[in-house]
Amino acid sequence: MANATFEYLFHSGKNSKAGYYLRAGFRDILPDAFFRKRLKKELEECRRLYDEEYIASRVNHYCQFDNHRDLGPAAEIIGDLHRTPHGSTYYYDSRETLQWFDPSLRWNHLFGDVRDIPPYPTVVKTRSLGCDNSNSVVLKLDKCRHYVFLKDKKEFSQKSDRAIFRGYIGQRPNRVLFCNTFAGNPRIDGATTLSNGSIFAGEKMAPSSGKAAPRISLYQHLDYRFIMALEGNDVASNLRWIMSSNSLAVMPRPTCESWFMESRLEPGVHYVEVKDDYSDLETQMDYYSSHPREAEEMARNANRYVDQFRDLRRERYISLLVMQKYFKLTN
Repeated sequence: MANATFEYLFHSGKNSKAGYYLRAGFRDILPDAFFRKRLKKELEECRRLYDEEYIASRVNHYCQFDNHRDLGPAAEIIGDLHRTPHGSTYYYDSRETLQWFDPSLRWNHLFGDVRDIPPYPTVVKTRSLGCDNSNSVVLKLDKCRHYVFLKDKKEFSQKSDRAIFRGYIGQRPNRVLFCNTFAGNPRIDGATTLSNGSIFAGEKMAPSSGKAAPRISLYQHLDYRFIMALEGNDVASNLRWIMSSNSLAVMPRPTCESWFMESRLEPGVHYVEVKDDYSDLETQMDYYSSHPREAEEMARNANRYVDQFRDLRRERYISLLVMQKYFKLTN
């Protein structure tokens, strides 16, 4: 317990919130005119640097409509965005893109964990799949929490032939089902953690919430060959760092997507797909443990998929083009 606590406190693997807020706060106090003056030049330079076919593919994925759409009666002026009552990470991440545009432009936004499809074009962090979700325009939000990438020094064959899940379960049926199904299974280490971020195991847990356990660092997860990526209120927030490692992400087919474009992930290529009731989990584990070359190739494919999100200037360029398209077709 003491070692786990020390590891989590001082080597969690997560992004530094202090560094994030320092950079975001400094950027926020710069005059917006500084960014607006540079927009045309920035777009021209990036157009020469990057593959336009690839860029267009991603821009059109995030903002799917190509015809004019009305913003509806509740649209707000982007210059009126304030840190409160919005979560500060959503404020800073959206401001990072909005600063480049005319503050009189109008938009709709829904911050937080979103699955509902809005009636008018709206900027969101996530959107549901399997429906007409074209009014949900995805922007890269809550980046400090969601976009974590790890350096994994341990090869797949060197890891424990087990699966692990750590996360807050609450009343989320898919997570409750997972932990209850595999309670006591020596190959499946599944446990809930407290919602308040405690590093200690919760003592007062609802019977349906399964076993409680202390939080462990992201790097400690990498001792396992298989890491469960289970959706919460929207996407599985651990999917990005799992796919940057040499372990395999294991999950049912995604029902929600974010800037990470979960709908473009291919089962058997980027991740191990299991049934919604997890009945084939151990069969899948057995297969990839006995076919290590296939497992290692899948991990490499996942690493390559993650690599497209590492170029921060290109990421900003795509964000600018997404909002430029949004404003052009709605204002």
